[in-house]
Amino acid sequence: MSEEIKKTQVSERKKRIFSAIQPSGTITLGNYLGALRNWVKLQDDYDCIFAVADLHAITVRQEPKVFKQNILEAYALLLACGIDTDKSMFFIQSHVHTHAELAWLLNCYTQFGELSRMTQFKDKSQKHADNVNAGLFTYPSLMAADILLYQADLVPVGEDQRQHLELSRNIAERFNGIYGKTFTVPDAYIGTVGARVMSLQNPIKKMSKSDENVNAWVAVLDKPETIMKKFKRAVTDSDAKVCVGEGKDGINNLIGIMSAVTGKTSDEIAEEFDGKGYGDFKTAVGEAVIEELRPIQERFEKYVKDKAYLEEQYRKGAEFALKISQRTLDKAMKKIGYLPK
Repeated sequence: MSEEIKKTQVSERKKRIFSAIQPSGTITLGNYLGALRNWVKLQDDYDCIFAVADLHAITVRQEPKVFKQNILEAYALLLACGIDTDKSMFFIQSHVHTHAELAWLLNCYTQFGELSRMTQFKDKSQKHADNVNAGLFTYPSLMAADILLYQADLVPVGEDQRQHLELSRNIAERFNGIYGKTFTVPDAYIGTVGARVMSLQNPIKKMSKSDENVNAWVAVLDKPETIMKKFKRAVTDSDAKVCVGEGKDGINNLIGIMSAVTGKTSDEIAEEFDGKGYGDFKTAVGEAVIEELRPIQERFEKYVKDKAYLEEQYRKGAEFALKISQRTLDKAMKKIGYLPK
C-alpha cells in the first residue's frame, strides 16, 4: 500500500471541518485570536478544508483592482498564519464552480421565510440600504453549499454565524428527507474557544474593522508602531488596578488579549502587574501582540512577493476541492432527476 493511500485512509477516519473567511482587505487581531489561530491547531486532529470566500464578498460593491489584490493577500496571509497545504485543503472559493451551482439548487430547497429571518440580512440591509440585492438575501444558501459540498462534519462558528449554520442543517435535513441520504448534516465545532477580542475604544463591542474609530481595532498587518499607539490609547478605567473585575471592561479585554498571546492566566498577569500602572500594562500588551504578529508579518511579506508560489498553492487547492465537491454535486443532481452529462 502506497504512503499516499495510507495518508488518505487516515484522513478519511478523521472528522472533517470546513471553514472560510472573506477577503475583506483587513484581518484583525480579533479574527486571528478568535478563529484563525484555532484553524492552525485543528490541522493535526481533523481533515480540514479552508477557503477564501470571495463569492460571498460581492454582496457589497467591490472595486475590481482592490478586490483582486485583497483575494490574493487574504490567501497569502492565511498561509502566513499557519495554514499548511500539506495538511489541509486550502482554496479560493470562486475557483471551484460547484459552489455556485449547488447554491442555486439549495436556493430551491430554502424557504423565503427562513431567509427573511436571518439577522445578518437585516443588519446589512440597513448598512447598505442603497444595495439590498438578491445575493445578500440568499447568502446563507451559498454558505450551506460551501459546507455541504464537502460533507463536513463540523463547522467552527462564532455567535454571528450560528443562525446560518442552523439553516444549513435544516436545508440538508430537508433535502435528505425528500431524496434520501445525500448530505452530511453538520454540527457546530465546540472545542477550544478562541479569545473574544473586544474594541479597544468601546470594550463592550466586539473588535471590528468596520468601526469608524481606527484606534478601536488592530490589524494583523499593522506596523509595530501603529499597534503600540493603539494599545496605549486603549480605554481603561479609573481604578488603576490590573485585574479582572466587574465594570472593568477595558482592562478585562486587555488581560484577555495578553493571556491569549502569552499563555499566562489572568491571575498570573494580575500578579505580574500588581502595583504597576495602566501605562506599563498597556505597553506590555502592545509589545506582546507585536511579538506574536511579527513572524506572521514576515512570512506574509515573503509569500505576497512570490506570485508563482501562491498560484501553485491555490491552483492545487482548487483542483482537490473540485474533485471532492463535484461528487457531491453530481449525487444531488442525480437525486433531483437531472440527466447525467
